[in-house]
Amino acid sequence: MKPIQVGLLGIGVVGSGTFNVLARNQEEIKRRAGRGIEITMVADLDTARARAAVGEGVQVVSDARAVIANPDIDIVIELIGGYGIAKTLVLEAIAAGKHVVTANKALLAVHGTEIFAAASAKGVMVAFEAAVAGGIPIIKALREGLTANRIQWIAGIINGTTNFILSEMRDKGLDFAVVLKEAQRLGYAEADPTFDIEGVDAAHKATLMSAIAFGVPVQFDKAYVEGITKLGAADIKYAEQLGYRIKLLGITKRRAGDAAKGTAEGIELRVHPCLIPAKRLIANVEGAMNAVVVQGDAVGTTLYYGKGAGSEPTASAVIADLVDITRLQTADPLHRVPHLAFQPNAMSSLTVLPMSEVITSYYLRLRVADETGVLAKVTGILATAGISIDAVLQREADEISGEVAIGQTQVPQTDVIILTHDCVEASMNAAMAQMQALPSVLEPITRIRKEELA
Repeated sequence: MKPIQVGLLGIGVVGSGTFNVLARNQEEIKRRAGRGIEITMVADLDTARARAAVGEGVQVVSDARAVIANPDIDIVIELIGGYGIAKTLVLEAIAAGKHVVTANKALLAVHGTEIFAAASAKGVMVAFEAAVAGGIPIIKALREGLTANRIQWIAGIINGTTNFILSEMRDKGLDFAVVLKEAQRLGYAEADPTFDIEGVDAAHKATLMSAIAFGVPVQFDKAYVEGITKLGAADIKYAEQLGYRIKLLGITKRRAGDAAKGTAEGIELRVHPCLIPAKRLIANVEGAMNAVVVQGDAVGTTLYYGKGAGSEPTASAVIADLVDITRLQTADPLHRVPHLAFQPNAMSSLTVLPMSEVITSYYLRLRVADETGVLAKVTGILATAGISIDAVLQREADEISGEVAIGQTQVPQTDVIILTHDCVEASMNAAMAQMQALPSVLEPITRIRKEELA
């Protein structure tokens, strides 16, 4: 049978990895797919770089639309990235009847609803395994392997840059800014690392996993996003003393409503630093590695671990999508695996809950004047708000240098660390405002959410 022909848009790190792995493992892939899969046309603005990457025998052009217009091309791989021209080209490829493979999580998190609708109308597939967690097959696990389950929650370390930074902060006791510079020097962080360190990249991926897990449209605009830039070495040290590690997690949960507690039914979708018990496997994922925990009602807890980025790990996911499309392209479109796991006419209307309605527990660090009655006032505010305390750690006053003037008196400072049980975020916000207003609370309160992942 004639090999299926693939056009590649963009041949950077992932594109060249895809070309090389496909060529190296061609015979193995052909045995699995039932026919050969060949990249026969590449579009890149840097045609010299593209030609050096693919050698002779592959048509190289500078205009991506030439690939889309080629009637011999069956599948288009989009590896350009971003929201702009990538969106236009993907929609044009769909309109031309081409199947699409993409690693573009930003594009799908923001415009996925439109793109998937266009693909369904045209009867073509959009595959995106490489868009989440690189070489870890988490999309396939959620869409197919766990399809018997009612997914309850997902929590993932899905950005290698931030995990590397947090691992270094913990191992070396350094603050964020110092480790970020080292991460940039080593190539783990971009020159402009904003999308990574502010949690945006992780939120794109969490949005896609949430849509697949719960059968809702992609709704990136409703995700709560908080990065790691405000974390200090002291908090990582205190967390360790309390038996926790701090990780940037992408979290999505299905939550039932509770009229008695005044909580609404919906989905939590959030990215933020999080304390995790050190005994959890995911808490011990270090460096630039990724890991995703999925809780299903039938299977229980499952963990997926591996490289979340890189040339060949991501290429592994791109090629897996090529094989899937090759196997299924002649199938009736109505009997293919739906883009978001659920049939398009059976999507849920569950809403993404605002952060104020999220239920979780908390780590609080208060820099306070070391004087009688401070802890009683703080715990009294929490008790009045209905927030139960799990643990308290007070750093010895002589470990913190300097004193602070309270009235006419010089008073030593100390840190009070409090772990709470679950409560509604709005209640914690109100309690924090009251605690912050106390004269004996000397600096802005540090608040980090805590998840037991039990």
